[in-house]
Parts: sequence; structure tokens; C-alpha cells
Amino acid sequence: MGQRIKMFRIRRGMSQEVLAGLVGKSVSWLKQVESGRLQSQPRLSILLLLAEALQVRDLSELTGEQTMPVRMFAGPGHPALSNVRAAINATPLLLPQGTVQPLGTLRARLDMAWHTRHTSPDHRTALGRILPDLIRDVQLATRMYEGADRRHANALLAETYGLTQMYVAYQPAQDLLWRVADRALLAAQESEDPLALACAVWFLAQAHRDTGDYEAARDVNEQAMTTIEPHLDEAGVDLLAMWGALSFELAYTAARLGDVGEAWLHWSEAQQVAERLPADYYQPWTSFSRVIMRAHAVTVAVELHQGGESARQADNAESAPIPSRPRRGRHLIEVARAHHLQRDHDAVLGTLQLAQQTAPETIRYNGFARRMVFELVDSGPTYLRAQAHQLADQIGLMS
Repeated sequence: MGQRIKMFRIRRGMSQEVLAGLVGKSVSWLKQVESGRLQSQPRLSILLLLAEALQVRDLSELTGEQTMPVRMFAGPGHPALSNVRAAINATPLLLPQGTVQPLGTLRARLDMAWHTRHTSPDHRTALGRILPDLIRDVQLATRMYEGADRRHANALLAETYGLTQMYVAYQPAQDLLWRVADRALLAAQESEDPLALACAVWFLAQAHRDTGDYEAARDVNEQAMTTIEPHLDEAGVDLLAMWGALSFELAYTAARLGDVGEAWLHWSEAQQVAERLPADYYQPWTSFSRVIMRAHAVTVAVELHQGGESARQADNAESAPIPSRPRRGRHLIEVARAHHLQRDHDAVLGTLQLAQQTAPETIRYNGFARRMVFELVDSGPTYLRAQAHQLADQIGLMS
């Protein structure tokens, strides 16, 4: 098993320091695993973290033993995914057909789609009904309009693709996610709009980071900030918020790399931007706002595996009044991860149950949550097993 882990790590271009940090273990522990000197096989929860970090589809590829698809611990495919895919693939490049809608109408539809995304407990199901027609209509507008109107339509298309990426994320559709992220960047460049470009790069950096390419995530992030910085003096609140969101993305990436100083430095920079925003401001694309910074602090501490700090930040932010239901659900999962670092099983289960009540389609597609629930079912305290089984059924883990 150690030789297999080493092979996949080298194939992914990861150092031992990076892989060990991703699974919350020391470099010396990983060296023992890879050399075969570890006396006992890693627990299932650690194997799952290794499989995710190394992008292995089946645990047997690491263990050589009984097959167990890793997708069990990732999000399932949503029923509307094929319809969304068809809309994305049907780009009207050569022979545009249909009646083009006014840009104001498309703007209103896109605003309503964002509102639906943030207020619906079943936000993926709601978006699955909206996105196919919205994608086709905005794509058509980019082909039918000319001049400034075409640039405006491209800005709308980049934003529509960003919303689509939120729908596609954590589903078995990596090819589609990358197609959407690349097209969003192209549309943003065509729009010549700094805000659209910043938004597209924010989504692209997330795609790179979530596949473990942290260097690329950091590079595109920094390039975008360099591009939009000259526009900040005359920028409105949305572009300022994008600057803050990109600052936090640097913090998140640094935390994934285990760089404590860089992570908290960039979090502090993002916090300073947040304090310049109106108290009630909440950006629909990135969730950047004053209120989100407490949630971001939990994420940084958890990614750095700082048990005590993550618990302190979780206590400070657990009841943060985040207006978006899926973002609030994700925050609760991060709080559960903080409790997991402290091995507080009761708090982990209670927080995940609250996440399920808040945003069922967030926890159902979140790999961290699914692994924590499985661990409670598999090896948690006996008195919690019945509740853990019930939650596992609710999120579709056992189906």
C-alpha cells in the first residue's frame, strides 16, 4: 500500500509535505506509510482523505484489497445534470437560432437565479430547473448583439457560467466543470469588464484548488488581482468585494498548502477589505461580506489543522447570520470539521444534523460531511450510531 501511495503522490507531482498536510498527518507518518514501516494500516477515514488528495477512484487502487468506490463519499449526480450539460454543449456559435431577449430581462432572470440559489434548501434542484434555458438564452445574446451590448452580454454569460459552476461542483462531472470555468474566463475577457474578469478568475482558482493544483490556483488568483488593481480607485462596491474575495482565496490556498503565516496574512487582508463594505452587503457570487469573514476564519484554521484555534473560531462563528442557506450549510460543515479535529463526536453529529436541516442539498454533495458521517456510522461512539445511521440515510450515503 505504501508503494501505491508513493506512486500516486509522485504521479500527482506532490511532495510528502503537501500530501501529509492534506490528510492532517506529519511528514514522518507519511514516510513510515510509504516505506511500509507503519505497524498498523491507516484507518478508513484517513484512507479516504488520501484517496481524495491523490484523486483515486477506488480504495482498492491504494490498498489492493476489497473494492470501495471513492464516489460513495463524493456528491452523486443530480437528476438535472444531463439537461445542464446539454445546454452548455449546445453553444450557438455557427447558426444562432431563437428570439434574443433584452439584456435587462436577462439581467433580471440572472438576479432571480442567484436569489433562488441562496434562499432554497434544495438549491441544486431549483437551479436545475432554471439553468438550461438561462444558459441557452444568454449564449444566444452573445451571438446576436453587437458592440457594447455584446460586451454586456458576455459579462452576463461569464456570471451565468459562474452560477453553473456552483451547480456542477462536487458532482461526477469534472470535465463539465472545467469547460464551464474556461468558457467563463473567455466570456469575461470578451466583455472587457474588470468585475466579470475578477469573478471568472475567482471560480477558475477554485477549480484549480479543488483538483489539488495549488500553484495554478495561486498564480491565476494573483494575476487577476494584478489586472483589476488599477481599477480599484474608481471601483464600486462589487469590485472591491471581489478584491476581498480573491484575497481570501489566497488565504484558502495557502492553508491547503500548510503555510500558516501566509494563510492568516491573506485572511487579515481580506478582513480589512470586508470592513470597508456596507454592514448589510452580501455578494451573491462569492458570499464575500463582513459576516462571512468569521466563517472564513473557521475554514483557514481547519485547513491548517489547528485544533484549538479551529474550535475557538467555531465557537465565535457557529451562529453567524449568513443570509445564504447553502453557504450557511457549508459553514456548519466547516464547524463540524473543527469539532472533528477535537474528536468531539457529539458536536460533530449535532452540527451536521443542523447542516442537514439548513441546506439538505449542501450536505448531500459535500465530501467532508459524507466522510464524517460515515466515520460516525463505522467507528463512532455506540450511543450515537443510530442517529448517525439516520443522517447517513438522509444524505444518501448508504444508497
